[in-house]
Amino acid sequence: MRVIAGTARSVPLMCPSGMDTRPTTDKIKETLFNMINFDLPDCVFFDLYSGSGAIGIEAISRGAKHAYFVENNKKAVECIKANVIKCKFQDQATIISRDVSDALYEIHDKADIIFMDPPYEKGSEAVIMRQLLTSKLIHEDTIFIIEAMMERDFSDVCELGYEIYKEKFYKSNKHVFFRLKQDK
Repeated sequence: MRVIAGTARSVPLMCPSGMDTRPTTDKIKETLFNMINFDLPDCVFFDLYSGSGAIGIEAISRGAKHAYFVENNKKAVECIKANVIKCKFQDQATIISRDVSDALYEIHDKADIIFMDPPYEKGSEAVIMRQLLTSKLIHEDTIFIIEAMMERDFSDVCELGYEIYKEKFYKSNKHVFFRLKQDK
């Protein structure tokens, strides 16, 4: 696993051992970032359920002004810290070692892009998306991206006031892009 592009291009990243995290492959990461590349310069990026931090680090490397990494697994947090230092992104990164729901109360910036890769079996996406909707952490143009199992139906999230505007399918998972529902 490595940084694909940008200022930290080709820097190898550490990944926590065990099956508690599912690192996004380089190929999938490259596809994702090609889809959001024009939205990255000077953005505030939230990497929720960060794992190794590879997604948020890629965002900084490609021009995000700041990334918030939220992860409650202690081994993963140590990995994120090491990867941020290795890439020399300490000034552009905030690492919060807490449950996502609790950590959102500690952030005071508005997100331009929120990436979320929660444990597939927990179904926490709607809970976090509801919390974000009632927070002061988003604006009308915030982009929300959820990595999920192929079978995951997001009607529960859409009922909250979001709309799906793009989906990218891979072999066993997908990225679903949301925005706030637009009045017609």
